[in-house]
Amino acid sequence: MTQFIETAKKAEKVVIVGVAFFNNKDKYLVNEYLDELEFLVNTAGGTVYKRFTQNLEKPDAGYYIGKGKFNEIREYVKENKIELVVFDDELTPSQHRNLEKNLKCRVIDRSNLILDIFANRARTAHAKTQVELAQYQYILPRLAGMWTHLERQRGGIGVRGPGEKEIETDRRIVRDKISLLKKKLKQIDKQKATQRSNRGSLVRVALVGYTNVGKSTIMNLLCKTKVFAEDKLFATLDTTVRKMVIGNLPFLISDTVGFIRKLPHHLIESFKSTLDEVRESDILIHVVDISHPSFEEQISIVNQTLQELGVSDKKMILLFNKIDKYEFEEKDETDIDYSISENQSLDDLKKTWIAKNNDPCFFISATKKTNIKEFKENLYQYVKQIHKKRYPYDNFLY
Repeated sequence: MTQFIETAKKAEKVVIVGVAFFNNKDKYLVNEYLDELEFLVNTAGGTVYKRFTQNLEKPDAGYYIGKGKFNEIREYVKENKIELVVFDDELTPSQHRNLEKNLKCRVIDRSNLILDIFANRARTAHAKTQVELAQYQYILPRLAGMWTHLERQRGGIGVRGPGEKEIETDRRIVRDKISLLKKKLKQIDKQKATQRSNRGSLVRVALVGYTNVGKSTIMNLLCKTKVFAEDKLFATLDTTVRKMVIGNLPFLISDTVGFIRKLPHHLIESFKSTLDEVRESDILIHVVDISHPSFEEQISIVNQTLQELGVSDKKMILLFNKIDKYEFEEKDETDIDYSISENQSLDDLKKTWIAKNNDPCFFISATKKTNIKEFKENLYQYVKQIHKKRYPYDNFLY
């Protein structure tokens, strides 16, 4: 599957492209979105040499971008021997073919890039199967021009016939592969369901949130474990579950895959089974990187995804992490700020969120261990309330 970039070898020379459309707030945020795209490229093992942006009324049917911007990118690609061009938005199969043919280098979109990162990060059979399924579902409508062939039907005396065109053969093979992967995933899901049922009826807590907000670091801090944590996107793909005890009260806490803007829908479908831990949890801890300039938009994206999973009615705790990295700059009244959140001091931000949010809010720094004790004490009270309802005669635990 050569379409997905090789992440284990040398860093590739990459150009990234973002488009802002008229009458859309994205025109003020396009550079912020490209910052995230660049982080994705770095996570995948590439190096961004230049970013291109353009304002358009609507995408160009042939190249997604305008002809002038296309020529500008083509010249830069040729002069600097760029190996890969990454678009922040999803390209149609025809746009992809036109761009790759005329830029004379590989072209992928954001979805393709995220799938590559997931493929590189997958470790267990479950995650690998989920990612492979998402890749084939992504590839199916884009087969023309992607592969020269997969297999050729061989003829012979007495068996020759009209046969299939090469692209039809490719499509049939991919559909068969998708069908086999879905069956394999169902079997793995049954095994996972059995594992969850064997854990008994302990209270379950799940860490959810945008990617790279510090969920795994918080998990390690709370449980004193060594879950893999790294300052890269999608460091965690497989759900990790650990037993945690506060006082004498035992409960389960899980670390889940992070969400992101424009997450490919094939990937969401494939990973729904991984998020069964979220569905079956009693308490959700929504971790937020308060130092990120667009943290409010990230909160909205996570809430929307949780709603799609049907878990938005669960007990929710909003946990603002990385308060040690939060920066506040006093600005002149004449300055125009198009960022999502207003520029407030940390104290003002705390008061604002505590006042307007129905769910409990806590502000911590996992790396500096700030306010961790206060958060654990409150988490204990929330778990205890649920435990008392489930086991009314276990008063000796409290």
